[in-house]
Amino acid sequence: MANILIDGYNVTGTAHDNLEKIRNDLIDKLKRYSEIKKHHVTLVFDGWKSGQKDQTEIRTRDLTVIYSRLGEKADLVIKRLVKSSTIPWIVVSSDREISEYAATHDHAAVSSAEFEEKLYLALGNPADGPLIGLDAGVASFNDMDDVIDPVPARSRGNPRQLSKRQKNKIQALKKL
Repeated sequence: MANILIDGYNVTGTAHDNLEKIRNDLIDKLKRYSEIKKHHVTLVFDGWKSGQKDQTEIRTRDLTVIYSRLGEKADLVIKRLVKSSTIPWIVVSSDREISEYAATHDHAAVSSAEFEEKLYLALGNPADGPLIGLDAGVASFNDMDDVIDPVPARSRGNPRQLSKRQKNKIQALKKL
């Protein structure tokens, strides 16, 4: 069982005619995903423009949906959860700042596109397609070499060995 922390609008995007429908579709898919995979999923949405005065949490069995309070972005909620947590998170966000923050606190970070592929494979609905409209040219993640980011130049250590961050990412993708 894994604990997955998802930046909601980073997965769905915000350029939709009916944002509420897209949000509810994602919630439904994540409920099914958490039942199939037995993972606990926490989904965080921005409430900073039109949210409530206080942060809102809606809990079901293995899914928690958090709406940040008015004036607060989901990024701050995610950072707060990552920083104060004693459980290992798999943080899903294509936001580099969030991914770096998670990695510096020893949590695995995967991109929204990588998670979406795992989500649709688990649901058995690859025909549904991704929520954010991935290009048809996106590589398959069946080969773990596709997952590994190019290794940045390092001043020490074995250049043929994966970094701790890359190892965490590969482990996280295997769990998903």
